[in-house]
Amino acid sequence: MWRRSLGRQFEWLWGAFAVSAVGTWLAFDAFPLIAITVLHSGPAQVSLLAAAGLAVGAAVAVPLGPWMEFRRKRPVMIAMDLARFGAIMTVPAAYALGWLTFAQLLAVSVVVSAADLTFTAASGAFLKSLVPREDLLVANGRFESTNWTASMLGPPLGGAAIGIFGPVTTVTANAVSFLLSAIGVRAIGGHEAPPVRKSETSAGDDGGLLEGWRYLLTSPVLRPLLLNNVVVNGLIMASAPLLAVLMLGHLGFAPWQYALAFAVPCTGGLIGSRVSRPLVARFGQYRILVVFGSLRAVWPVGLAFVQPGVPGLAVVMLVEGGLIFCSGVFNPVSATYRLNHAPPGRVARVLSAWSVTSKTTIATMTGLWGVLASLTSARIAIGAAGVLLLATPLMIPRHDRAPEPERELAPARG
Repeated sequence: MWRRSLGRQFEWLWGAFAVSAVGTWLAFDAFPLIAITVLHSGPAQVSLLAAAGLAVGAAVAVPLGPWMEFRRKRPVMIAMDLARFGAIMTVPAAYALGWLTFAQLLAVSVVVSAADLTFTAASGAFLKSLVPREDLLVANGRFESTNWTASMLGPPLGGAAIGIFGPVTTVTANAVSFLLSAIGVRAIGGHEAPPVRKSETSAGDDGGLLEGWRYLLTSPVLRPLLLNNVVVNGLIMASAPLLAVLMLGHLGFAPWQYALAFAVPCTGGLIGSRVSRPLVARFGQYRILVVFGSLRAVWPVGLAFVQPGVPGLAVVMLVEGGLIFCSGVFNPVSATYRLNHAPPGRVARVLSAWSVTSKTTIATMTGLWGVLASLTSARIAIGAAGVLLLATPLMIPRHDRAPEPERELAPARG
């Protein structure tokens, strides 16, 4: 099938995203795996590793959002890639010297989390200026397809690499991927539009990240979408380190089996991202958000019933496959919807506020679920998250309150 070109600059941006996505998924859950197998950490420490990195990283990213709004985005993206490369490379270096500690993993997690948030906001604003409005769903669909392809291939390859070469192999590959991403972003070339000046923003705009939150919380379109996203993602991600402890520790799965259990279902994400545009063209953007935003919530409760051996792997693959397919449809549509409703001059701050809110919620819930698992068990905590997720479709509004000109995204061509 003929694939529509979005231009050379987008191809370089897409390529940079692809190489960093491959590196990230090769290192799927690498830090929890190192904490469990090398540093012999328990459920509370593994949850702390996930929560602290997100929470402190989000706090560090708060001043970076407004700073970035009034600067060219490509240099910011390159700087964040290089920061991630440098921070992550300290882990294999310390491991080789026998100096690796849990505190270092925490510190690196903070740096990487802050850089992730800043890069994501900068790249979203850059994409909106690079691609016409009618092509945003096409572009986001390609990013989503690439991400799920990488997530399908990366974990089993990463698991095999860890088994052959050791626990920090994929961490090194992830660091190198950010260096290659920086090179790709640098190669985009062309002329980037001048950033918005502070004097050009609307009256009452204080220029800080508070403006991003103010817009999100007063927008009848984005506020309910934000609420649903942060709660759903928070509950899903709070269960992730506990599922690692359950499968790798209590149930005795090998690292390659754990990676395979998440790699195979990623086929569903690839399929979902491919069908998102036809579904929007047929049923409308808002209806797809409601339906697939609701369907995401019905799957995770099944993870509470994972057992040892092949039946346990089958349960994880079935649950993750359903969840990932629904997310594969929902995510590019949600990202496009958000970009279309972020006003010019506030895009980076809106996206930064969204990301900081999401990461902070994930960090808080991950910490709380680590405590819950310590007081009860990892299985009970995973089940509690799944039960709460069943109520999250109630957070999605039943009617689209978007202004008439923005109610439906134009069907993507090609």
